[in-house]
Amino acid sequence: TDGLIITRLVSGDPRVKLLLDQRMPFVAFGRTDLDTAYPYVDVDNEQIAYEATRRLMDKGCRRIALQLLVAQDQASAMRLSGYARAMAEAGIPIDQSLIGHGMFTMESSAAWFDRLLARSDPPTGLACANELGLLGALHALGKRGLVPGSDVHIVTRDSTRLARFLPAKIGVHSVDMAAVGRQLVEVLENRIINPLGPVETIPV
Repeated sequence: TDGLIITRLVSGDPRVKLLLDQRMPFVAFGRTDLDTAYPYVDVDNEQIAYEATRRLMDKGCRRIALQLLVAQDQASAMRLSGYARAMAEAGIPIDQSLIGHGMFTMESSAAWFDRLLARSDPPTGLACANELGLLGALHALGKRGLVPGSDVHIVTRDSTRLARFLPAKIGVHSVDMAAVGRQLVEVLENRIINPLGPVETIPV
C-alpha cells in the first residue's frame, strides 16, 4: 500500500499515531484532538452547526434539537461545540434531552424524533446530522400531521443534494463531497511523493 485515507476520526484516534510512527503516508478526513501535526482535510462542522442553530433561532425557535453521531465521533464533538456557542450567545440554556447521539439511520432518527415530538414541550427546531437523519425526522413529522417549515423548522447538512429535491421547506447547508474527495487525493499524493514535506491541513 502506497498510502491511506482514514475517516470517522474519534477522540485520541490511535490510527493517527500508529501511521505517523510507521511513517506511512496518509491523510485524514476529519480531525482528532491529538497534540501532534498530521495531514487532514476537514469540513468545518463547528461552524455548520453554529450557523444551523442561528438559522433556527431566526425562525423563532428556542427549543432546538440536535442530531449527533456517536459520542466518540470527533465531528460530533465539533458540532456540539458550535451548537453550544450559538445557544450561549442567545442566552438559551441547553436542554440535554434534546441532544441525540446515534448512527441515525432513517428508522432510528424517526423513532428518536417521534419521542421528542410526543413530549409536552416538544422541540420547535431541529439541526439534522445528515440526509438519513432528515428523512427519518420528516417521517416522524408526517405521522403526526406536522408540517416542516411551519410546525417545526429543520436545517440539515446535505452532502448529496437530496434535500433540495424534497418538497418540504428545509434549511440546507450543502457540502461538496466531490471537492473534498479531490482534496484528500491531492494531499495524499503529495505525502507519497514527499513524505517529509510540510504537513498539509485543509479546512473546507
